[in-house]
Amino acid sequence: MIHTIHAAVRVVMIVAILATGCSGAGSSIPDKQSSWQEEFGISERTLVPTGRNQYFILEPGFQLVFEGKNKKLVVTVLDETKKVNGTIIRVVEEKEWKNGKLIEISRNFFAIDERTNDIIYFGENVDMYEDGKVANHKGSWLAGKNGARAGLMMPGTPRVGMKYYQEIAPGVAMDRAEIVSLGHTVKTPAGSFSNCLKIREGTALNPLITEFKVHTPGIGLIQDQDLFLTKYGYIKKK
Repeated sequence: MIHTIHAAVRVVMIVAILATGCSGAGSSIPDKQSSWQEEFGISERTLVPTGRNQYFILEPGFQLVFEGKNKKLVVTVLDETKKVNGTIIRVVEEKEWKNGKLIEISRNFFAIDERTNDIIYFGENVDMYEDGKVANHKGSWLAGKNGARAGLMMPGTPRVGMKYYQEIAPGVAMDRAEIVSLGHTVKTPAGSFSNCLKIREGTALNPLITEFKVHTPGIGLIQDQDLFLTKYGYIKKK
């Protein structure tokens, strides 16, 4: 997501189990067994690898840089596509450092619905580092393999109360999100932003752990729990 809970457990908040309630996203089909939507009508969508949702930019060269106490995260939309489960997707790279040491590189796979502007998440390849070497690939998953299915990363028309799965990889990655505000205000090193989208994220693998992310129109993610946006824009090709 663009930084998922399973990829790096940072600061967590213990909360009561989330209250039930139904919601939808775009043309998606609601799940009748749960308040968390997990069916998104992928086969009926027109998905492309390039575009922009007001809270999520999927254009090559766009980059977000975040920093927090002893931590740094860089998210870059690569000029790279691939086919995942029959869909051409865009690759978005995340790199994270802690105390100056690289701890993770992940390649995330997204597409955008031309009609609804929903951002659909097809999986990620994760490299976790220890002492400068790849130690494991925990959290990796791919739609169409081992029962995994694509999830909804960001609705094109978000509404407060929407609850949906971002990742659907049983036993590996079951991250989900709830929209809690469309009028949040955040101050970051990159500027102060109002009318922001605030999301509470968690995982069905451990429902008592949640964290918050904040997105602003025209930029996207500006706060990832204790990491705040320091720089954003398009990078030049090397």
